[in-house]
Amino acid sequence: MTSDNKLFGKIRSVFGYTLPFLLTVILLYVTVIDVNFRESLNHAANLSIFWLVIYLIVFLLSHYVRAIRWKVILNSVKPDTSKINLFGATMVGYGVNCVVPRLGELYRPFFAGRWEGLSRTSMVGTVIIERVIDLLVLGFSVLASIIIYSGDLFSDVIWLKSTLVIGFSGITLIILMLFLLIRLREKFVNVIVKLFNKFSHKLADKVEYVLHTLIEGFNSLKGVKNYFYTIFYSILIMLLYGLNAYLAMLMIGMDQITNVNYGMAWVVMTVAAFGIIIPTPGGTGSYHLIVKTALVTLYGFSEEMGFAYAIVTHTISYIVFISSMLILINAINIRRQKLGFPKENFFSVFKTNYGE
Repeated sequence: MTSDNKLFGKIRSVFGYTLPFLLTVILLYVTVIDVNFRESLNHAANLSIFWLVIYLIVFLLSHYVRAIRWKVILNSVKPDTSKINLFGATMVGYGVNCVVPRLGELYRPFFAGRWEGLSRTSMVGTVIIERVIDLLVLGFSVLASIIIYSGDLFSDVIWLKSTLVIGFSGITLIILMLFLLIRLREKFVNVIVKLFNKFSHKLADKVEYVLHTLIEGFNSLKGVKNYFYTIFYSILIMLLYGLNAYLAMLMIGMDQITNVNYGMAWVVMTVAAFGIIIPTPGGTGSYHLIVKTALVTLYGFSEEMGFAYAIVTHTISYIVFISSMLILINAINIRRQKLGFPKENFFSVFKTNYGE
């Protein structure tokens, strides 16, 4: 039985790592099948350096604001958390996700926890809470896109309505679960754990850990002031994402083909966000397909221009995330060493000697 379980575990592990990359290849093939690749590269190569610089500034700013929001969420746990440490951990998360989907969601709180001396459970919990907030804000952003778009967005993007319904249903269930966790705490946890224990003790232990992690994460967000600033920064993050989408249009000269505006960019940005949610490395393939399709279907751009937009924005994000990750890890470690703290790396952060 044990050998069968090990074999099943190995198969599941291989499948878990192989599937995202296989999905990436398939989606990229579907994206480029009707594209004149040389023409797309010409569009991409003729980008404006001026708009590229502005784009990079706003891109980094949007993620720095994300780090500030994280600091607000952590305020009741540790008011003096370092913005640079949180920004560094944020970029580590995105950088790792560019290589292995979703692994960055672990590295991000683990690095921040080591740098700030906070427990792994509380840090992971705050990241989960952030993701719930992000999904909720994205849902409302899509509703805003429906108002902004001149046509029928649900008809032109046929999968959007069902995805939105499923998404809001999932978020509603998560919010209900969080409410029960906060109000009933151990009673609710015990009921859920007993339920899962009927199927698997190992699974029940994992569920119990996740539930306690959620409690830790949600407990960190206390006070009307913190709630207000969390909402404020969440909206600001989306507005900056929309601005980045608009700057990208200017960067590759889409304004020379037709009139482009912030509203158009907002719609493309909210639709494209679903490509990042799909678990491929850094959204590769899924992002390209959805962005290209949105630009072609909704605003009549050529396949080549749509793909060029996807190539440029995605390549920039990869370069910025990975380079920022490496630079910030090194810079923060140097600063910590001067203060007498040890260096942290992709192995040391998994040690459990900092709280839990």
